[in-house]
Amino acid sequence: MSVERKTAFVIAGGGSLGAVQVGMLKALAAADIRADLVAGVSVGSINAFCYACDPTPSGIERLERLWLGIRRADVFPSPGLRGLWRIARGRDHLIEPTRLARLLDAGLPARSLESTRLPCFIVATDVLSGTAITLTQGPALPALLASTAIPALFPPVRIADRLLNDGGFAYQAPFEAVVAAGATRLYVLPTGYTCARQQPPRSALAHALNALNQLTVSKLIGSIRHYARDLEVHTVPPLCPLEVSPLDFGHTAELIQRAEAQTRDWIAHGTEMEDGLPHQLAPHEH
Repeated sequence: MSVERKTAFVIAGGGSLGAVQVGMLKALAAADIRADLVAGVSVGSINAFCYACDPTPSGIERLERLWLGIRRADVFPSPGLRGLWRIARGRDHLIEPTRLARLLDAGLPARSLESTRLPCFIVATDVLSGTAITLTQGPALPALLASTAIPALFPPVRIADRLLNDGGFAYQAPFEAVVAAGATRLYVLPTGYTCARQQPPRSALAHALNALNQLTVSKLIGSIRHYARDLEVHTVPPLCPLEVSPLDFGHTAELIQRAEAQTRDWIAHGTEMEDGLPHQLAPHEH
């Protein structure tokens, strides 16, 4: 008797580069590659939740429209003197996520984590213990704000009796969640990183996001290698070369189009591998 195989999408984080995953999802849907369950961390949690609500091409188009409406000021408004005043007074963050919360509240396809069509696992990090917390129930908006709350930039989010922030520091957790739920085939959707940068970031915020993105890619690579020992793991190649900063929301349409085309080509022809990873994700220089 054959055992039913479950496919999971694990959707990673990476600031504005999360737009890449929209193109990946479009190409996977066109090739009839579908998930039975989905997990997301950081900005990938938004993509995971929206996909889990409606994993059809029309649902992905709705997600694309959400992304096309995002501007840097919605996510990373300049903290200015008010942000510095918060730090001076001992506050724990620079930026209030008011605009992002408003944008998500208007654009999310559902209100609760339980209302998705597919099982959905949103990963955040417990501020006190540093452990990963996987959210599967409750209001969607605070869960997504928690998973995307970069420490020091955004305030942590209280859910039940825990203070939570960005889930990008706990990349083992989304893999663990979907495997515990029965997944045996994993498609990993990374954002990649700014691999073709010609100059170092100029602002402190750009430096912080660039470093965070490099760190999370490194953690993601470790998780991919760990789970590939026992499971069928397919890592969708990120864009390369890539010059767009994870702080820059001005290239969303271009990133989606490039990622869709590249993912279609990967599905049809595969890609060059380096130490078990797509060469675009493995550490490299240009």
